[in-house]
Amino acid sequence: MKNIILVIITSFFGLKGFAQYTEPVEHKEKKEETHGFQKDHLFTGGGLQLAFSNYDFVVGASPVLGYSFNKWFDAGIGFSYIHIAEREAYQDQFGNVYTTGNKIRQNDYAPLAFVKFYPLKFLFIQAQFEENFITQKYIYGYGAPTEKISYNVSSLLPGIGYASGREDVGDFYYFISISIDVLKNRKSPYVQLIGDNVNFLPILRAGIQVPLFQGRK
Repeated sequence: MKNIILVIITSFFGLKGFAQYTEPVEHKEKKEETHGFQKDHLFTGGGLQLAFSNYDFVVGASPVLGYSFNKWFDAGIGFSYIHIAEREAYQDQFGNVYTTGNKIRQNDYAPLAFVKFYPLKFLFIQAQFEENFITQKYIYGYGAPTEKISYNVSSLLPGIGYASGREDVGDFYYFISISIDVLKNRKSPYVQLIGDNVNFLPILRAGIQVPLFQGRK
């Protein structure tokens, strides 16, 4: 399964309509320096994710809830769920790929926490930590009993991204980002295994950020 790139493509289409209901003029006029917790700095968002190849299929979702401390810094929490269906394959010395007839079904549940820093209004640097709780079922193609295992593995995902439509705190915007799992645990869903080697697997993400409680304090 480790030869694919996870792609988050869209999420919470209904929330987009809510974001468009926000009156941008009222938001842009709010320039006063305030301190303490502000409800209109809360945001939500996230996405659906989909990836596939000749031997793998991945689908999942990752909603988040966060807070903008100022125009440079966001932080938040969320949850990721990924379902993976894989046909086991191997590659010979000549580069030919063969399937074994065995199948893997895997479910990943991951609470997460993230931070984002915006050196420019349209550019962000991020870091995301996940604790992946994984259940895996190994189905043999020749009729042997199915094996089931459960384990957990940590992932640390630094990356960089582009925010389209963001001007300041409280804006609705789309984003796209790329990140890698620097912990490189061989059981991580975000690495590529080639023999005994554990390689970085770039993770492409796209989604939305939706402001909450605009015009309310």
